[in-house]
Amino acid sequence: MPNTYSQIYLQLVFATKGRETQIRSAIKDEVEKYICGIFRNKGQKVLAIYANPDHIHIFFSYKDLRINIPDLVKIVKTESTKFINEKNLTSGKFYWQEGYGVFSYSKSQKDSVNNYILNQAQHHQRRSFRNEYLDFLSKFEIEYDDRYLFEFYD
Repeated sequence: MPNTYSQIYLQLVFATKGRETQIRSAIKDEVEKYICGIFRNKGQKVLAIYANPDHIHIFFSYKDLRINIPDLVKIVKTESTKFINEKNLTSGKFYWQEGYGVFSYSKSQKDSVNNYILNQAQHHQRRSFRNEYLDFLSKFEIEYDDRYLFEFYD
């Protein structure tokens, strides 16, 4: 019986509500591991993840096409929010901001995207999240309306 095969590389980016710096270094690893578990449970493979204090980058291999991207993102955001709040990992209630960016890459770009995500701390010493995100939209030729972007406070 024939099967379905795919190999799609995606980078997912989303931010904390109000761009609050809630993902402190003390909880960063725990949040990243939990999110990787969500992806694994949904048949996906995280290749690189980096939780900045106010936004997150997740590079993953989109393998199980039975779940669509909007549903996967909703599950990741909902389950990680519940986890963070139930474990009281932040001071006050934690929420992710609405919306997200998802960008596709070829296999030949895999290593450079991995490195880019794993070096977020150094990257954001030189560049704001706003500029980074706007560059993604430009690079991928995505038309957007400023009114519907993340809340930026740079």
